[in-house]
Amino acid sequence: MTTSAEQEGKRRGRRPAGADTKNALIEAAREVFTEQGYEGATVRAIAKRAGVDPAMVNHWFGGKEGLFAQSVLQLPVDPAVIANEIASGDINTLGDRVVRRFLTVWDSTGGGQFAALVRSVAGHEMAVHGLRDIFLKQIFMRVAAKTGADNAMFRATLVASQLIGMGMVRYVAKFEPLASNDIDTMAAAVGPTVQRYFTGEIASPS
Repeated sequence: MTTSAEQEGKRRGRRPAGADTKNALIEAAREVFTEQGYEGATVRAIAKRAGVDPAMVNHWFGGKEGLFAQSVLQLPVDPAVIANEIASGDINTLGDRVVRRFLTVWDSTGGGQFAALVRSVAGHEMAVHGLRDIFLKQIFMRVAAKTGADNAMFRATLVASQLIGMGMVRYVAKFEPLASNDIDTMAAAVGPTVQRYFTGEIASPS
């Protein structure tokens, strides 16, 4: 007969390599992030909760940021990958690349995940901090820093306001014709504004 101690040991033991490790980590991450917040949660604590080796977090998600993105914010891609893709290339076409990448990511999910993201931000302070960390620090700040322009944080915030606003109109409010315009049209219309925010002349914040 299996004792309760033995059952507890099995439950807390390392998950076999062939098990659904990725989903186990996502479930554990949601619990730990909810309990301890983004800053308080550690990779080791999440891995222990899931019963897997901490190295599996890097293997599946590239680190805590990627895991948070897929577990709480449910972003369809790794923010670090996006930042690297955008930053590598001609600095004079940053705006076009940012708009195209943003729309390609969210269009691929039909806009539903963006709408869900907005709802999570509205209801959870932790999601607000996570969104700010991922969009500003992990993506737009990294890209803005590559340009060498001044006021990188201010520029990154302006870019975030443009893209999140565009996402709200396209995926949540669904104003036409913006909601159904193709990516080429949107990149041509919005890209120059994003480019100016990254590299153009802007008034310094007081």
